[in-house]
Amino acid sequence: MPKQTPPSCGGLPLSGENNSKNSPLRKGVARLRRDGGFVLFVKRNWSIILILLIASFLRLYRIYDYAEFLGDQGRDIIIVRDFLKNGNLFFIGPGTSIGNMYLGPFYYYLIAPALFFSAFNPVGPAIFIALLGIATVYCLYFITRKWFGQNVALIASFLYAISPIAIKYSNFSWNPNIMPLCALLFIYFVSESKWLLASIAFIFALNSHYLALVLLPIGGIFWLIQFISHKQDKQKNTLLIKRTLLAAFIFAISLIPQILFDIKHEGQNAQAMTEFFTKRETTVNIKFYKSFSKFPLLFNQINNDLLFGKNQEIAPYFSALFALLIIYLFYFYLKHKNDKSSKYFYLILAWYGLGILGLGLYKQHIYSHYFGYIFPVVFILVALCIQKTKILGFTFMLALIVLSILGNDFWYSPPSQIRRTEKIVDQIIDQANNDDFNLALIAKQNYDAPYRYFMLEKEANMVDTNNKIASQLFVICEPHPDIDCNPINNPEWGIASFGWAKIDKEWDTEGVKLFKLVHREQ
Repeated sequence: MPKQTPPSCGGLPLSGENNSKNSPLRKGVARLRRDGGFVLFVKRNWSIILILLIASFLRLYRIYDYAEFLGDQGRDIIIVRDFLKNGNLFFIGPGTSIGNMYLGPFYYYLIAPALFFSAFNPVGPAIFIALLGIATVYCLYFITRKWFGQNVALIASFLYAISPIAIKYSNFSWNPNIMPLCALLFIYFVSESKWLLASIAFIFALNSHYLALVLLPIGGIFWLIQFISHKQDKQKNTLLIKRTLLAAFIFAISLIPQILFDIKHEGQNAQAMTEFFTKRETTVNIKFYKSFSKFPLLFNQINNDLLFGKNQEIAPYFSALFALLIIYLFYFYLKHKNDKSSKYFYLILAWYGLGILGLGLYKQHIYSHYFGYIFPVVFILVALCIQKTKILGFTFMLALIVLSILGNDFWYSPPSQIRRTEKIVDQIIDQANNDDFNLALIAKQNYDAPYRYFMLEKEANMVDTNNKIASQLFVICEPHPDIDCNPINNPEWGIASFGWAKIDKEWDTEGVKLFKLVHREQ
């Protein structure tokens, strides 16, 4: 009997070898379905995709040239490099600028893979922080859409994506730069009553900066409201307490590295923290009511930095308008108590208000990165104001876009600090002629860690002045109107400890003065 041909449809066999999962027909159909699904996904989400592309460009464009690479960045990657190459664990993180305290170590562990996979190029951690900044834009969109709808989410994420300050603190490696994302996730998980995840987010926020402590009252108030609302349901409150205790336990575990450090160093960090909060003459004010008088100034500073491109002349007027719009929102939600988004409005209002009041307790100068924990909420509030006030809001939004564009750092030449630092190090190594040398830096607001990092990577013959006085000393001077670059008789410790010296060579590189000093016979 002749062999029968299997049934077919349109000349294509339905069984046999050509009907396997790997057949060209099935592959083609799967590809069409996949491509069609992708096209549909893009059509549905083109707005946020475009915003993310804008955010990516503004944070990654020429990041090697725009990324900051100063003392803190050099210090951090020296420590992380030592961990990756020598296995030396670290139990504390970066030191604080005031109080001689140390943060937890988790930021160092967070950036370690980025430094490793970038072959120990300092731009690796900077790119990682930029990616976290882009993730912050998406998280802001996702959370705001869930709370207030698509339009508010798109406005908030777009304005955050183009904000000069948000961009500035997203394109270089620094521990405060992860605070906006951590704070946003903390508030979101609190609103979802996911206390374990909220605890993890708070741990990383606290390892970013101790000002994250301001977030705790917001979480505490929300927890208390939830506990009271469930007072008739003992089972729910029991579950709430169990989850809270687990979250507290995870937080306690996160403190183990710092506790071990203090055990080894006779309570150094604990003593510094105690002194910081007990001797408050120049640091913090425990009288909460005194921060109310600072509220208007801080409100204006935050808005000016984040929204108005640091335009001091128009900032007070725009801040006044923003304040009126927030009052209007408050009145709106009072009238619409049954609006499902009202509870989220009061949550972010508490986040914003308590965040500013908490900042008002600090007696020192307030820098932009200090209020990273309220970066996201500012844009949520602005987006709500714009969405609720129609024509006025649209005009306000256009003004914010113009101010953000004008305030972008791309209008200025990049500082190229990584490139410049490496070039200076190469020149010093060349001038050292394979002999040992000491290194010193004269600068207004920097220290020599970035230069030392490249010295370590290039295996230069640099020796620490504490261990050995070499036959030559290279002095780097970063010119500033307030400093004298003359290294002779300069009181800087690294120069003074070298002893009686004379200038053997002097030259300039990209605006930086370099000196080679040798010993002078007395």
